[in-house]
Amino acid sequence: MTIATATEVQNNVGRFLKVAQEGGEVVIFKNGVEVARLVSKEKTISFLSDQLVGVLSNDMDEKSARAKRMRRHKGSR
Repeated sequence: MTIATATEVQNNVGRFLKVAQEGGEVVIFKNGVEVARLVSKEKTISFLSDQLVGVLSNDMDEKSARAKRMRRHKGSR
């Protein structure tokens, strides 16, 4: 993990993009507060899907989840 200030990223964006592209992570701070993380697309997708494990019940697929949301939305009108 690489830590950088917003100014460093602004002045060296290519270097930090390369870190993310190679599978690294860049944590960006502004005024001492973490404001962003720069990661590769593959790592982001993996992180998001890993966070969803166990959230949806195993018997619900995308179509049935969408149908359930649509029924709920129609019922709220």
